[in-house]
Amino acid sequence: MTARPPRWLHALEAVVGRHGTAICANGAFVYDVPSHTVKQAHAIPRDLLLEIAAELRDRFPGVGFLVELATGVHVEPDYPGIDLEWTPNDASDWFPEGTVRAPLDRLDPDAVVGKLLARRGPVDDEPFVRAVARVLGDRATVVQSHHGGPAEIAAAGVTKASGLQRWCDTLDIDAADVWAFGDMPNDLPMLRWAGTSYAMANGHPEVLAAADHVCASNADDGVAQILETL
Repeated sequence: MTARPPRWLHALEAVVGRHGTAICANGAFVYDVPSHTVKQAHAIPRDLLLEIAAELRDRFPGVGFLVELATGVHVEPDYPGIDLEWTPNDASDWFPEGTVRAPLDRLDPDAVVGKLLARRGPVDDEPFVRAVARVLGDRATVVQSHHGGPAEIAAAGVTKASGLQRWCDTLDIDAADVWAFGDMPNDLPMLRWAGTSYAMANGHPEVLAAADHVCASNADDGVAQILETL
């Protein structure tokens, strides 16, 4: 379970081998890592996406957008905080081959959108993310997954908790038997849903307050330390 998009998960092949599923983009996609295939998507409808973007552009001058897709990424030329000097042969994490650099209204009509990232500057503070959430209300889910990160917008009801619950239901796994680890506010729904929850020692204050337990930081392999006790 991760906030990362499918395109950032290919390195997990070395871990999962021939069989491995990742629930990614904060629960929007169920991704088969070895085959690089999205098996399930809980996407933002195109009309709603464009409506949201227009409203945010009106409320927050200078905001730019990046769209995480089931099959790649679409980024606006004025998306703040990222060097957009790339070529079609650039296979970097940010701009893999096939990246579309264009205004949002030129998004492929058939694109399957997992997340819309709204960024106002190179670093976005939590008040901006909360303001975006207030503007959008119940039309979408708005979270932040890292310090200084953008407002990450998903379809209404799409969270790490909902994505994990759907997957566990297919395997007949009860929430009481799930252990979850997190460090940022986007993890809160999942930590509250899971039977056992851990906050990373270097986690966000809200996460530290919500979790059942605290483990060592990610720099100290906190998750691995706990798993080794099982």
